[in-house]
Amino acid sequence: MSQTDSAGARLTLDLWHPNCWAIEATDCTDGGILAHTVQQTAQSPAASVNGVFTAYGATKSDVENCLDAVRASPHAGEIQELQARIGHKRDAPGTVVRQFLLEYDPEELVCPTLLEHGFVHSAPVRIEDGRERWQVSFTGERPEIQSALDAVEADADADVSVESIVTPDSDSERSVGGLRTDSLTPAQRRAFEAAREAGYYQWPRGISVRELADQMDISKTTLLEHLRTAESKLLDPE
Repeated sequence: MSQTDSAGARLTLDLWHPNCWAIEATDCTDGGILAHTVQQTAQSPAASVNGVFTAYGATKSDVENCLDAVRASPHAGEIQELQARIGHKRDAPGTVVRQFLLEYDPEELVCPTLLEHGFVHSAPVRIEDGRERWQVSFTGERPEIQSALDAVEADADADVSVESIVTPDSDSERSVGGLRTDSLTPAQRRAFEAAREAGYYQWPRGISVRELADQMDISKTTLLEHLRTAESKLLDPE
C-alpha cells in the first residue's frame, strides 16, 4: 500500500485541556455546548476571537445553569445570545437550545495545536461532562497518529483519548465497542462493558460520565481513568 493510500484516517477524539470555559461550565452543570465556528475579531485580532456556540440541555434550567457557569468563568467574555428555542437545532441533543456569541482569548484554543500536528477539524465540537468530542481527519500516516497525539498532549497540556478511528483501507469504523477485552484488568473491563451497555459510546451518548459513575458507585475521576486506559489498550493492543 502506498503512503497516499494509507493517509487520511478519520478519528473521534475525547479531549480535555486547561483554561477552557466550556469544559468548566459543562463539568459542573448538566448542560452541554456545541462549538460551531471561531473567527478573529476585527477590533482586536491579536487579542481575542469570536465564536458561535449552542448551549443545550434537557430542561430550561439545565441550559440557564450552563450559561451562568460560562458567564462566571474567568476565561470567557460577555455572552451575546442569538436565539432561544424549544426543540433540536442541528446536532444538538436535548429539548432546549440557545445559540450565542462569545469573545475569548485565542491562547486558550486547542484547535491550532491539533492543526499543527495534522488533525483537521471536520465537524462541530461537542462539549459535555467537562470533555470535548472532536471529529478530525489526520493528514499524516496511520503509524504517526500516536506520536502526533502525544505532541498535542504535551503542547496543550491536554488529555486526549481516541474513541474511534477509520482508515481508508478499512471497511468500517474501528471503535472500542467491537474489540476484544482480554488485555483489560477486571476493573477496566467492568467500566468499559458498563459504558458500552449504557450507550456511552453511541452518538449521541446515551449516558453521561457522571450518571455512569453514580450507577457504578465510583468517582467520576476513577471511571474516566478506567475508560481511558481500556480505550488505549483496545485501540493499540500491540
